[in-house]
Amino acid sequence: MRRALLPRFKLSMDDMALIATFESITGVSAVDVVRDDDGERLIFVVRAKQLGKAIGRDGVRVRTAADAFGRTVDVVEMAETAEDFVKSALAPARVERVKIVEHKDGSLVASVTVKAEDRGVAIGREGRNVARARILVRRHFDLDNVVIA
Repeated sequence: MRRALLPRFKLSMDDMALIATFESITGVSAVDVVRDDDGERLIFVVRAKQLGKAIGRDGVRVRTAADAFGRTVDVVEMAETAEDFVKSALAPARVERVKIVEHKDGSLVASVTVKAEDRGVAIGREGRNVARARILVRRHFDLDNVVIA
């Protein structure tokens, strides 16, 4: 049921330019960038163990990147499994469990359990955080949906 991590997307020249700018600002190599025009933000995916460096002390690097791009910048850490990637995409919410469920129609859904006090953080203002998780797991792991249980 778990699908292997394979690149299922292509980066445009514009995407590569965004990644190059992000790298020059943060010093961290991004493996993907998603333009979330609905959320008016850019979502960069960085390699494991690079999240802190990309954000910088007190968020200085990510704020500098946001100023340079003129929109909000989110940074998510890549993971080897869909479950760990969902946890990363929903950070800083404390995820207790991620279960990948295959529905009768063949769709794969990540059912996420978070600590009760973090439910609002996981969903985010106007659903932005869970939308970020949906966008990324669809792109990287072919999951059809993310649901906060």
